[in-house]
Amino acid sequence: MSADATGTGHRWLILRLEAPLLAFGGVAIDAVGVTRDFPAVSMLTGLFANALGWDRTEVEAHQALQDRLVYGARRDRANPLGLLTDSQNAQLEARERGWTTWGRPEERGGGGQGIHRRRRDYHADACIQLVVRLDPADGTPDLDALAAALERPARPLFIGRKPCLPTHPIWAPGMEVTAPTVHAALSLLAPADDADDPPWSALWPADEGPKTGRNVHRVTALADRRNWRTGLHGGTRMVVEGCIGVSPETAP
Repeated sequence: MSADATGTGHRWLILRLEAPLLAFGGVAIDAVGVTRDFPAVSMLTGLFANALGWDRTEVEAHQALQDRLVYGARRDRANPLGLLTDSQNAQLEARERGWTTWGRPEERGGGGQGIHRRRRDYHADACIQLVVRLDPADGTPDLDALAAALERPARPLFIGRKPCLPTHPIWAPGMEVTAPTVHAALSLLAPADDADDPPWSALWPADEGPKTGRNVHRVTALADRRNWRTGLHGGTRMVVEGCIGVSPETAP
């Protein structure tokens, strides 16, 4: 996918999130893990940090990156089979150890023996396209560093949860577009393979596209930010949920 030579404005990376299972975790209550329709800014921060090889203790770097991310998402293929709910049951003992992506087993803290049950929702066989830039653009890492990390990630990447392994590289050279806003950039994306018929549902920041009109469903305060210093989620940002069709200047 090449850059749009006729566009003006910001440079955007195009990310394609596609896998047999995808999860965009929302507010969890007890052992029920729901999924949102679109990835949260905290999830996207974690995805980039994993690709860059950052350690989870590098909280200032995570926070700074999250604060600079500007992005929008478009659901080119929704759930052909509907949401998939995984009911997980496990007998855990104090000596059990867990698999991790940072190269060493995770030890349990002891106690709490017994059967553990939980539910996790997933999108099955969906495809979400994102456009991403950084503001300010001249910080560290820059957009080129993020692209290079996605092309050759320091660790295996997953989309929301560890079982959600992407079916192809999330980014590849040439997956860029130039446009003045998130909404304009999303409008320029070519449809994914086996995409649903347009228009596609989409999400963009409230100051990066229209806030009224027939393709705007609602403007809402989205609670998807994480305080990386405390490790807790908190804070909202204003976003628009709506739909987007194909622009006449769609990128090839």
